[in-house]
Amino acid sequence: MKYLFVVEKGPRNYSAYVPDLPGCVATGKTRKEVEKNIRAAIVFHLQGLKADGTPPHPPEAYAQYQEVTLP
Repeated sequence: MKYLFVVEKGPRNYSAYVPDLPGCVATGKTRKEVEKNIRAAIVFHLQGLKADGTPPHPPEAYAQYQEVTLP
């Protein structure tokens, strides 16, 4: 399965979340670190759901950039 994760830059670090896995979040001092941490968080989250007998939400989120021209 492939899950979309969103990375946001904050004043002092980066954070990431997975729209299809509520509560699955991670932080890191660098972009590389947060990407590594969110990948580990996804695995941990899915293992927890499996242990609880809860099926994971299927990956449905997608991302797209929209170019905008202001009048």
